Amino acid sequence: MARGETRHNRRAKSGAKLPADEHATTPALASEASSQRGSSREVRAHSASEDARKRAGDTRPEPGSSARAPRSLRDAAERAAAPPRRSAAMQLAAEVERLERELADARTRMAELEARAEIDPLTDILNRRGFERALKRSLDHAKRYESNAALVYLDLDDFKSVNDRHGHAAGDAVLKAVATVLMRHVRASDVVARLGGDEFAVLLWQLSEADVERKARSLEAIVARTTAVHAGLRLSVGASAGATLLLPLDRPADVLDRADRAMYQRKRARLKSQ
Repeated sequence: MARGETRHNRRAKSGAKLPADEHATTPALASEASSQRGSSREVRAHSASEDARKRAGDTRPEPGSSARAPRSLRDAAERAAAPPRRSAAMQLAAEVERLERELADARTRMAELEARAEIDPLTDILNRRGFERALKRSLDHAKRYESNAALVYLDLDDFKSVNDRHGHAAGDAVLKAVATVLMRHVRASDVVARLGGDEFAVLLWQLSEADVERKARSLEAIVARTTAVHAGLRLSVGASAGATLLLPLDRPADVLDRADRAMYQRKRARLKSQ
């Protein structure tokens, strides 16, 4: 055995067990290992705590947690993004409101145009189209409620001579004057219309057959007394009126045709009497 061989080496070679105190690590290494084991336990405890909080629905970071900063950044980003979303919603609401106003205006204009389509532009009373619609409503009402209504059909006498002698502008002045006087001598529930040319119609409510005939004669006299002023001239015309009652089975065309025939009979009778 060599002189410098220690007892420790001899025991290692012979396989003898070392004493327990010789197997132990140094104090510094033991302290480091203990610290690592403590850190592992803290990490596992923190993970368990986080899992428990998530299962409980608590998403707030723990005090002192490093997750506070990212959450704060997310909150700041959400607050910065919120105003544009609200602004977009307000812009959409304003656009919807504008479109609704435009739609309402368009409907109003359409209703006005439709109404004007039934108005005679010269005399500002119903034209034939508007009168036929009013007559149809009147027939339905009279049939449903068994009320009385009548139609007076007027044709102006000597109107052509006014146009021939004084021009169409003079004839227009006469037509306006006749429309005005007819409107003044009927009730608000009655309807006056210019059917075309020099022909007018008056729809009357709640009159007997005898009352209707008297009203037709009265309207003839009123038109005859009417004068229109044009270019310093006082112009006047006569009128022939035929009347008929509205019957339960009538159509608008039936009533107009019957009243028109009654008007021509009246015109011929007047010509013979002159």
